[in-house]
Amino acid sequence: MSTVHVITHPLVQHKLTMIRDKDTGPKDFRDLVEEVSLLMAYEVTRDMPLEEVEVETPICKMKGQTISGKKVGVVPILRAGLGMVNGILRLIPTAKVGHVGLYRDPETLKPVEYYCKLPVDVEEREIIVIDPMLATGGSAAAAIEYLKERGVTHIKLMCLLAAPEGIQLLQREHPDVDIFTAAVDERLNSHGYIIPGLGDAGDRLFGTK
Repeated sequence: MSTVHVITHPLVQHKLTMIRDKDTGPKDFRDLVEEVSLLMAYEVTRDMPLEEVEVETPICKMKGQTISGKKVGVVPILRAGLGMVNGILRLIPTAKVGHVGLYRDPETLKPVEYYCKLPVDVEEREIIVIDPMLATGGSAAAAIEYLKERGVTHIKLMCLLAAPEGIQLLQREHPDVDIFTAAVDERLNSHGYIIPGLGDAGDRLFGTK
């Protein structure tokens, strides 16, 4: 069974509360999502392997640590996941970015794919799938399945908020994928929105309704 990591750092929780506030406008909302994504990325990458290298400081030679192992890829689920990309790239500028486009059918609440573009070497990378909301879990589970079909074996999911229903579905369908979130909320409502949540993340990011 995968592990759910709830990131409780005070800065993350402070900014998440501002993100939830209905009076936070699109510009501030975008800035805050980017900032929280950067802070969360510290925890998501905590277990990246290190190797020893020799460098020369202005004073002398020394042995230091650099990241080794597989390269990183970031895959936002369109469109709301786009708001989290720049925060991660500020921390890991060499990461390649793929995109998976999914929308949730309003009747069935199930995901429908309309776009998928991934790095050519995606199967060689440690992939972080990003989406602000893990609600029903259908979109995240589908995106992860697409990645696995293309040979990806190391995947983590990073979201701002998660509902228990989404966590349960993802753990059932992808027990090898750890979930990183800033909060686990109460439940979903009848329309599949997280309660208390933060509304529609895509609309709030881009000023649409």
